[in-house]
Amino acid sequence: MKKKKATRPVKKAASVLGRSPVMAFLATTDFERAKTFFAGALGLKLLEQDGFAQVYDAAGTLLRVVKVEDVTVAPYTVLGWRVKEMKATVKKLIAAGVKFEIYRGFGQDELGIWTAPGGTRVAWFKDPDGNLLSISDN
Repeated sequence: MKKKKATRPVKKAASVLGRSPVMAFLATTDFERAKTFFAGALGLKLLEQDGFAQVYDAAGTLLRVVKVEDVTVAPYTVLGWRVKEMKATVKKLIAAGVKFEIYRGFGQDELGIWTAPGGTRVAWFKDPDGNLLSISDN
Protein backbone atom coordinates (compact mmCIF):
# COMPACT_ATOMS: atom_id res chain seq x y z
CA MET A 1 0.00 0.00 0.00
CA LYS A 2 1.36 3.36 -1.06
CA LYS A 3 1.66 5.93 1.71
CA LYS A 4 -0.20 9.17 1.05
CA LYS A 5 1.92 12.27 1.12
CA ALA A 6 0.66 14.82 3.59
CA THR A 7 -0.35 18.10 2.04
CA ARG A 8 0.28 21.39 3.72
CA PRO A 9 -2.65 23.75 4.06
CA VAL A 10 -2.32 26.71 1.76
CA LYS A 11 -1.81 29.89 3.72
CA LYS A 12 -3.82 32.80 2.47
CA ALA A 13 -1.37 35.59 1.73
CA ALA A 14 -2.22 39.11 2.74
CA SER A 15 -3.08 40.02 -0.86
CA VAL A 16 0.48 39.61 -2.09
CA LEU A 17 -0.55 39.87 -5.76
CA GLY A 18 -4.33 40.14 -5.48
CA ARG A 19 -4.28 43.88 -6.08
CA SER A 20 -1.47 44.01 -8.60
CA PRO A 21 -2.29 44.25 -12.30
CA VAL A 22 -1.56 41.25 -14.50
CA MET A 23 0.73 41.50 -17.52
CA ALA A 24 0.21 39.04 -20.38
CA PHE A 25 3.04 37.58 -22.47
CA LEU A 26 3.23 36.19 -25.99
CA ALA A 27 6.21 35.27 -28.12
CA THR A 28 7.08 36.32 -31.67
CA THR A 29 9.92 35.71 -34.08
CA ASP A 30 9.21 38.86 -36.10
CA PHE A 31 8.49 42.28 -34.56
CA GLU A 32 7.22 43.88 -37.77
CA ARG A 33 4.76 41.06 -38.41
CA ALA A 34 3.64 41.22 -34.77
CA LYS A 35 3.16 44.99 -34.96
CA THR A 36 1.10 44.68 -38.15
CA PHE A 37 -1.13 42.16 -36.37
CA PHE A 38 -1.45 43.54 -32.83
CA ALA A 39 -1.44 47.28 -33.62
CA GLY A 40 -2.90 47.04 -37.11
CA ALA A 41 -5.47 44.24 -37.23
CA LEU A 42 -6.37 44.13 -33.53
CA GLY A 43 -6.02 47.85 -32.88
CA LEU A 44 -3.90 47.65 -29.73
CA LYS A 45 -1.80 50.70 -28.88
CA LEU A 46 1.95 50.05 -29.04
CA LEU A 47 3.39 51.70 -25.93
CA GLU A 48 7.06 50.85 -26.34
CA GLN A 49 9.50 48.62 -28.16
CA ASP A 50 13.10 47.73 -27.53
CA GLY A 51 15.30 44.91 -28.78
CA PHE A 52 13.59 42.41 -26.51
CA ALA A 53 9.86 43.13 -26.56
CA GLN A 54 6.94 45.21 -27.74
CA VAL A 55 4.50 46.38 -25.07
CA TYR A 56 0.86 46.96 -26.02
CA ASP A 57 -2.05 48.41 -24.07
CA ALA A 58 -4.93 45.91 -24.14
CA ALA A 59 -7.65 47.96 -22.40
CA GLY A 60 -5.46 48.60 -19.38
CA THR A 61 -3.70 45.23 -19.34
CA LEU A 62 -0.16 45.26 -20.66
CA LEU A 63 0.60 42.70 -23.36
CA ARG A 64 4.31 42.08 -23.71
CA VAL A 65 5.21 40.44 -27.04
CA VAL A 66 8.69 39.02 -26.53
CA LYS A 67 11.17 38.40 -29.36
CA VAL A 68 12.40 34.80 -29.49
CA GLU A 69 14.19 32.64 -32.05
CA ASP A 70 11.53 29.91 -32.06
CA VAL A 71 7.96 30.05 -30.77
CA THR A 72 6.64 26.95 -29.06
CA VAL A 73 2.93 27.02 -29.77
CA ALA A 74 0.58 25.68 -27.11
CA PRO A 75 -2.32 23.50 -28.33
CA TYR A 76 -4.84 25.60 -26.41
CA THR A 77 -5.93 29.23 -26.09
CA VAL A 78 -3.21 31.36 -24.51
CA LEU A 79 -4.89 34.78 -24.56
CA GLY A 80 -8.45 35.96 -24.96
CA TRP A 81 -10.63 39.06 -24.91
CA ARG A 82 -14.17 39.51 -23.62
CA VAL A 83 -16.25 41.49 -26.08
CA LYS A 84 -19.78 42.90 -25.98
CA GLU A 85 -20.76 42.57 -29.63
CA MET A 86 -19.60 39.10 -30.66
CA LYS A 87 -20.75 38.96 -34.29
CA ALA A 88 -19.85 42.58 -34.98
CA THR A 89 -16.38 42.08 -33.48
CA VAL A 90 -15.76 38.95 -35.55
CA LYS A 91 -16.84 40.76 -38.72
CA LYS A 92 -14.56 43.74 -37.95
CA LEU A 93 -11.61 41.44 -37.29
CA ILE A 94 -12.28 39.53 -40.52
CA ALA A 95 -12.35 42.84 -42.39
CA ALA A 96 -8.96 43.66 -40.79
CA GLY A 97 -7.52 40.40 -42.13
CA VAL A 98 -7.93 38.08 -39.14
CA LYS A 99 -8.74 34.48 -40.06
CA PHE A 100 -10.93 32.58 -37.61
CA GLU A 101 -10.32 28.91 -36.92
CA ILE A 102 -12.97 26.34 -37.76
CA TYR A 103 -12.78 23.05 -35.88
CA ARG A 104 -14.46 20.06 -37.53
CA GLY A 105 -17.39 18.69 -35.56
CA PHE A 106 -17.44 21.58 -33.12
CA GLY A 107 -20.67 23.13 -34.38
CA GLN A 108 -19.41 26.65 -35.06
CA ASP A 109 -21.48 28.99 -37.19
CA GLU A 110 -20.38 30.45 -40.54
CA LEU A 111 -18.26 33.09 -38.79
CA GLY A 112 -16.47 30.54 -36.62
CA ILE A 113 -18.44 31.29 -33.46
CA TRP A 114 -19.08 28.36 -31.11
CA THR A 115 -21.77 28.48 -28.43
CA ALA A 116 -20.73 26.69 -25.24
CA PRO A 117 -23.30 24.65 -23.27
CA GLY A 118 -23.62 27.54 -20.78
CA GLY A 119 -24.37 30.03 -23.58
CA THR A 120 -21.00 31.79 -23.86
CA ARG A 121 -19.99 32.33 -27.47
CA VAL A 122 -16.33 31.88 -28.41
CA ALA A 123 -14.31 32.32 -31.61
CA TRP A 124 -10.64 31.46 -32.06
CA PHE A 125 -7.90 32.93 -34.25
CA LYS A 126 -4.11 32.77 -34.39
CA ASP A 127 -1.49 35.47 -34.31
CA PRO A 128 1.24 35.41 -36.98
CA ASP A 129 3.35 33.04 -34.86
CA GLY A 130 0.53 30.54 -34.38
CA ASN A 131 -0.43 31.44 -30.80
CA LEU A 132 -4.11 30.59 -30.33
CA LEU A 133 -6.17 33.61 -29.25
CA SER A 134 -9.89 34.01 -28.68
CA ILE A 135 -12.75 36.37 -28.18
CA SER A 136 -15.81 35.53 -26.11
CA ASP A 137 -18.92 37.34 -24.98
CA ASN A 138 -18.84 36.25 -21.35
